[in-house]
Amino acid sequence: MAETSAERQGAAQTVAIRLWHSRLLLTAGIIAVLAVYWFAGMSGYVVLLACAVLLAAAMLQTDAARQSAEDAAAIEASGLQRLSGEYLAAAVADPLIIFDRTAMIVHANAAAFAAFGGIAPGLSLSLKFRAPEMQTLLDSILSGNVASDVVDYTEKLPVERAYRVSASSVGHGTDLYVLVFKDQSEARRIDRMRADFIANASHELRTPLASISGFIETLRGPARGDPAAREQFLQIMQNQTGRMARLIDDLLSLSRLEMKPYLKPGTEVDLRQTLGSVIDSLGPLARENGVAIERDFAEGPLDVPGDRDELFQVFENLLENACKYGQSGGRVVVSIARSDIPEPGIDVAIRDFGPGIAEEHIPRITERFYRVDVENSRTHKGTGLGLSIVKHILTRHNARLSIKSEVGKGAAFSVHLPTR
Repeated sequence: MAETSAERQGAAQTVAIRLWHSRLLLTAGIIAVLAVYWFAGMSGYVVLLACAVLLAAAMLQTDAARQSAEDAAAIEASGLQRLSGEYLAAAVADPLIIFDRTAMIVHANAAAFAAFGGIAPGLSLSLKFRAPEMQTLLDSILSGNVASDVVDYTEKLPVERAYRVSASSVGHGTDLYVLVFKDQSEARRIDRMRADFIANASHELRTPLASISGFIETLRGPARGDPAAREQFLQIMQNQTGRMARLIDDLLSLSRLEMKPYLKPGTEVDLRQTLGSVIDSLGPLARENGVAIERDFAEGPLDVPGDRDELFQVFENLLENACKYGQSGGRVVVSIARSDIPEPGIDVAIRDFGPGIAEEHIPRITERFYRVDVENSRTHKGTGLGLSIVKHILTRHNARLSIKSEVGKGAAFSVHLPTR
C-alpha cells in the first residue's frame, strides 16, 4: 500500500510539473474559451470540454518536448562515444603521442609513426627520446608541478628535423598525458637563409665601401697633388660604386620576385623574338670577349605563357654568364626546341665551351651569393645573385632549370618552359 501511495504521489508530481511548464499556454487557452462563452453564450458543457482538450494538449506537448530532448541527448552521447581519443589523435596533422604516468606510450597517431618510426604502445618514451630536453620535459609534466610545458627538440635521423614539443595532461584524473610535435624545420631554414643573406649582403657592400673610403683618404693626403694617381683612384671608385649599384638593383629585383613567387603570368611570350632581342643586346659584350653567338631555333611558332620582361632577364643572365665565364671557348650556342618531357613545352639551352663547372658546385650554384670562383666573378662584375634571380623567375613561370657541365668541356644551362 505504501508503494502504491508513493507511486500515485510521484505521478501527481509529474503531472503538476508538466502543467507548470505549460502554464502560459493553458492560461491563454482558458481565457480564450471564457471569452467565447461570455460573448457567444455557448453551453457550460462546451466550456468544460474545451478546457479538457487544452489540458490534454498541454500534456502531449510536454511529452513531445521531453522526448525530443531525450533523443537529442541520446544522439549526442552516441556521437561522443564514437569520438574516442584514437579518432581525435588521427585528426591531428602533427605527430601526437599519448602516454601514461609511467611514461609508457598508450597511443601514437599516423604522423608520429611517419616522423619517428619504431614506436608502439608499451614503449618507454624515456628510451625513445633520450635527449636531455625531452627527459626534462617528461619529468616536469609527470611530477604534476606544471599542467603543460614546451621545449625545442631536434630529431637527427633519418633526416634532421626541428620540433617545438608541448606536453600537457589529458583532462582531470585520467592519468594520461599528450605530446604534440610542431615541425619548425622550415621556419628555422628560412631564419638561417635570412641571416646568411644579411651577412653576405653586408659583406658585399662593405668591401667596395672600404675601398672607396681608403681612396678618399689617400686623395686627401699623399695623392693630393698627383693628377695621375687622382685619375686612377677616381676610376676605381667609379667602378666600385657601379658594383654597389648593381648589387642593390639585384637585391631589389630578388626581393620583388620573392614577394610574388606563385603569381603566374597571364600573357603569351614569343621566345624566338625574345631570344633574338637578348642576343642583339649582348652582341657588344660578346665581341668584347671574343665570343661568337650561334643560333639554333626550331621552325614554327615558339610561344609560351609568361612575362616577357622577366623571361628576357632570365636569358640575359644566362647568356651574359656564358659570354663572360665561357669566353675561352670562343663561341656560345643558343638553341630553342620543342619537348614533351616531362610535359609538353619548349626547351631553351645556352651552351658555352669554356672551362666548365666542377660537379660539386652545380647543386649550389643558384644559391644567393654562391660563387664558383670569387675573384673571377668580381673581375667580371658579378654580384652572385644572377642565377638566384633566374631560379625565382622560373619558379614563378612553373619552369625548370637544369645544368650540365664537365670540367674543360663547357657548361649548358637548359630551361624547360611549359606551353600550357
